[in-house]
Amino acid sequence: MAEISSPTPHADAHHLSPVQLPGDRQLVLRVMPMPADANGNGDIFGGWIMAQVDLAGAVLPARIAKGRIATVAVNQFIFKQPVSVGDLLSFYAKVERIGTTSITVNVEVYAERNPANLQVVKVTDANLTYVAIDNQGQPRKIPKD
Repeated sequence: MAEISSPTPHADAHHLSPVQLPGDRQLVLRVMPMPADANGNGDIFGGWIMAQVDLAGAVLPARIAKGRIATVAVNQFIFKQPVSVGDLLSFYAKVERIGTTSITVNVEVYAERNPANLQVVKVTDANLTYVAIDNQGQPRKIPKD
């Protein structure tokens, strides 16, 4: 696993604690939010982050289902820290469960901040379920291979 330093709540630049990037997950999306994605306080809209998590979470199920999928549930969504304009967000996904027609995925989001004195923090954790669908939008079985 990669190890990058991140400040603890009362730490200065000389006392950083390590953040472990997930080694058991796949990097499925990397994006930098822009000013148009921010609210009046300069924080990125939660809905924008949710949309990016939905896109990132769909990557592995689409490969496994070998075709069309749809988001059927957001089982859990936790905003751990605010996201700011200029943060580089990395989305890591892990398949938690494969059912007959559905796939549940966990997505963790990390923000890289302040490139001159790099800090990496976990900003979001979510669980989503996707269902494989046919051309008529009806559930279909996930291929076994």
